[in-house]
Amino acid sequence: MTLPILATTAATGPAQGSALSLGLIFFIVAVALVFDFLNGFHDAANSIATVVSTRVLAPSQAVIWAGFFNFAAVLVFGTGVAQTIGTGLVDTRIVDVYVVFGGLMGAIVWNIITWLLALPTSSSHALVSGIAGAAVAKAGLGAIIVGREWGLLLLFLFLSPMIGFLLGAINMIAVAWIFRRATPHRVDGLFRRLQLLSASVYSLGHGGNDAQKTMGIIVLLLNAAGHAPWTVYGKVTLPWVHNEYGLPIILACNAAIALGTIFGGWRIVKTMGSGITRLAPVGGFCAELSAATTIFGATFCHIPISTTHAITGSILGVGTTRGVRSVRWIWGQRIILAWILTIPCAAFMAGITYMLVHLLLQPLFQ
Repeated sequence: MTLPILATTAATGPAQGSALSLGLIFFIVAVALVFDFLNGFHDAANSIATVVSTRVLAPSQAVIWAGFFNFAAVLVFGTGVAQTIGTGLVDTRIVDVYVVFGGLMGAIVWNIITWLLALPTSSSHALVSGIAGAAVAKAGLGAIIVGREWGLLLLFLFLSPMIGFLLGAINMIAVAWIFRRATPHRVDGLFRRLQLLSASVYSLGHGGNDAQKTMGIIVLLLNAAGHAPWTVYGKVTLPWVHNEYGLPIILACNAAIALGTIFGGWRIVKTMGSGITRLAPVGGFCAELSAATTIFGATFCHIPISTTHAITGSILGVGTTRGVRSVRWIWGQRIILAWILTIPCAAFMAGITYMLVHLLLQPLFQ
């Protein structure tokens, strides 16, 4: 299904691309990378909150640790998620660079709003709903490809926190049983070391899934602008990794999300690290391992999911093993509300942005 759509886009794109300034295209690519940076900044709490709140690493050490593994994801995952974003959600034949720009701006505005409110919402769902909102503003509901990709994305909107919750609870119960005869001091010392491993694996999964979403948007943009060959420039396929797109796109997106993580989102760290439930190193290990398992599974199945949903569900699952009252459910309620609002709000903002761009910016390039 992917190749015919790309062929159609490539065939119809050059006429449009010739009318566009390369400066505009590069500007929108830069906006996409800014979104990727903000994604890392916004989701830094997901990567480091547990390891910081358990005092295994200092905040400055934790962000560098997480950022390194965000970037190292280029060596582990392919570009399956990027393909889903770039070709499987909206009809690429009607997408133009203004739709991509409107979608990105809608997602960025929503990310900034939720960052100011210290709500760990999903940058991923903000992005895909932003692109969908801008496409609908241009061509109506027919712009949406109703099929497997949207079905899996919406399904995992609900499944990822549930899977994280169950795995978090199961892992915590299993670890408690295995180490039931060990002293608290020994358990604490062991899991302080093991949490470095779980934090790195989680950050690897975060970089692998989330960076690919921006790759998909850049591919969508270049195809819409008639520059499809640019998407495969410098393509490198490793024996264990299959890449559909060029190395410059892959490296740029992973570097942007890694830098965003290193600069960090400290307002949300408090919510994720101790606002939901208090974590010991053993709890942090179980939460990160559970979330990483969820993300790895989705990434290898080419499903874009919210890494925020996965880690939040895992933390809730770990906390619940100590009793329902050990979890501050008011934060869970606020986060769920923000999740529910993300898709319609980001789509609405993107639709408005597209209309403004269509009326004010597009005439300048025609």
